[in-house]
Amino acid sequence: MGNQLCKRGKSRSKRRPMSFIHHQTSPSHVGIRTVAVDKVCNFSTNSDLCISTVTWNMNGQVSFEDLAEMVGSNREFDLLAVGLQEAPPCSRKKVAAMLSAALDESHNLIGKVTMQSLQLYLFGPKNARSFINELKVDKQSVGGCGGIIGRKKGAVAIRINYKGIRMVFISCHLSAHARNVEERNSQCRHISHSLFSKFWNPYGRPSHITIWLGDLNYRLQGIDTYPARSLIEKDLHRRLHSKDQLLQEAGRGQIFNGFCEGTLTFKPTYKYNKGSSNYDTSHKVRVPAWTDRILFRIEDENNMEATLHSYESLDEIYGSDHKPVKAHLCLRLGQIIQPI
Repeated sequence: MGNQLCKRGKSRSKRRPMSFIHHQTSPSHVGIRTVAVDKVCNFSTNSDLCISTVTWNMNGQVSFEDLAEMVGSNREFDLLAVGLQEAPPCSRKKVAAMLSAALDESHNLIGKVTMQSLQLYLFGPKNARSFINELKVDKQSVGGCGGIIGRKKGAVAIRINYKGIRMVFISCHLSAHARNVEERNSQCRHISHSLFSKFWNPYGRPSHITIWLGDLNYRLQGIDTYPARSLIEKDLHRRLHSKDQLLQEAGRGQIFNGFCEGTLTFKPTYKYNKGSSNYDTSHKVRVPAWTDRILFRIEDENNMEATLHSYESLDEIYGSDHKPVKAHLCLRLGQIIQPI
């Protein structure tokens, strides 16, 4: 079914900032909920707010054509969040300008935060400023450069109150390699507890929705590259879901408890030969994996309904060894939460 709700645990410590993810196993543990896609979006009719979200590891390259293809021609959304990893150096103004040009003046940049190669941009309609009650940004490094100077690991985030809806967007890049599962789990928890901690108010209200995107770098566990590729070639990649480390770790209660994610109907997004849609043919012949993900969590399922209208990879973009991933999410609010 298309309409799915996500909820988070109710208990919060009064002595420390609340976490954006839950990682301790409890009777209410649900892991990541897989939700189906309702492909019909009646923009501005049946929804109070529609959000388009894109994540892409750029592998140090940028072109207007790729960004324009990534943004697409459909403008049936209120907000557009673009999270980039391994963005090329000295490209912040350039990327922002190209994204604005790709949007063809339908939406303006309303928020951004960068940390070297990690970048997050938020676009809204031309009258968006009149609906913003709060906008804060933060960033959190988790150390290391992934073996390449300037390619930062960690997260950047935007917290915004837009039309009375409190939202947090988190874009991250976590440690690579299949063996580093526990390191990625630890990084998720550290990012979750650290972001916006300097702004934390024990009497403050939590966000209505958290959207977490990025190159989370979780790999496939317990399968070699050629059997995995064989399943993908036969369009049987759904059989690989049980091998996905992110779903496994969430299922163990380590990370992202209560988050939702669309069904992984698209092929693994990493690792491709640049300039093609062929998986890695180097001597490493890496195992394909769904490293690039978009997750979301609703704070109060009784007062907000989230419908996922698309969750896809953009196979026609060839400028990186990753494929971008895009989601379209629409919110419908209850009586307690009413848009301005």
